[in-house]
Amino acid sequence: MNKKNCCLIGIPVEDGTDINGCLMGPDAFRTAGLNSTLESLGHTVFDYGNVSPRHTAPQTHANQAIHHLNEIIGWTLSIEEAAYERASKSEFPIFLGGDHSLSIGTVTGVTRAAKDKGQEQFVLWLDAHPDFHTLDTTKSGNLHGTPVAYFAGLCGFEGVYPEPKATVLPKNICMMGIRSVDEAEKHRLAESKIYIFDMRSIDENGIVNPLKDFLETVKEANGALHVSLDVDFLEPDIAPAVGTMVPGGATFREAHLIMEMLCDSGLVTSLDLVELNPFLDERGRTAKLMVDLCASLLGRKVLDRPTRSF
Repeated sequence: MNKKNCCLIGIPVEDGTDINGCLMGPDAFRTAGLNSTLESLGHTVFDYGNVSPRHTAPQTHANQAIHHLNEIIGWTLSIEEAAYERASKSEFPIFLGGDHSLSIGTVTGVTRAAKDKGQEQFVLWLDAHPDFHTLDTTKSGNLHGTPVAYFAGLCGFEGVYPEPKATVLPKNICMMGIRSVDEAEKHRLAESKIYIFDMRSIDENGIVNPLKDFLETVKEANGALHVSLDVDFLEPDIAPAVGTMVPGGATFREAHLIMEMLCDSGLVTSLDLVELNPFLDERGRTAKLMVDLCASLLGRKVLDRPTRSF
């Protein structure tokens, strides 16, 4: 594959969840050797450090369950700008989380950059959850459950979240691995044009053909493809370092196959690695697995894979 200028951007946000630990995620990815792993594959790596949230005026919302609203707004403003800047320079941004609320800013930022280049933006959402709540529908108040609804341009954020400078067409979003959906999300997803391949669909039909079809759509549109990889997409037995553990996730082999297919396509332009909670990990095994998956996405072949001992 073509060698890339990979830029690492740490986003130590945990305000989108109610479980502490995700703020350590970016440093755990670095400690697990992400930089050296990518360099060993021939890529150039620039580490831009960690993003910090902006200070914002106090905001309130009628939904009393919501917490850390001001913090998420501040994070979104700084993340969107950082994502836009890096993607505008035709680098390969890798956003190190942090909880999945960071995608409120990463996806809108890279989408704005794609729009400037005259490209359609596509998103592959690898997650146990669709994160398709609005501010009105979330019962937990955890704002890491809102990014897809926001960057897909749904109503329900006006006057609270920053007005998005670019959004993704729902038909350009593909979700894989979904297996935990709230009732409000279920109804809204049924009305959307988002492609959804839940774990039952994957069990019945496999991952190859659905992913091939989606990648062909991206290719035909000459689109930019953002991949958002949540730790809870994976089977908890192999990736325990997540606060939103849902049994029945992707296996080691399925996850690497997806990454290798994405690599072969040459279509991926940016990447989220999210919801890594090192406080819940076992001797760094989840961080190392996520680094290995990133390596597969960026060119590591089966014969190059190192043996891991835990």
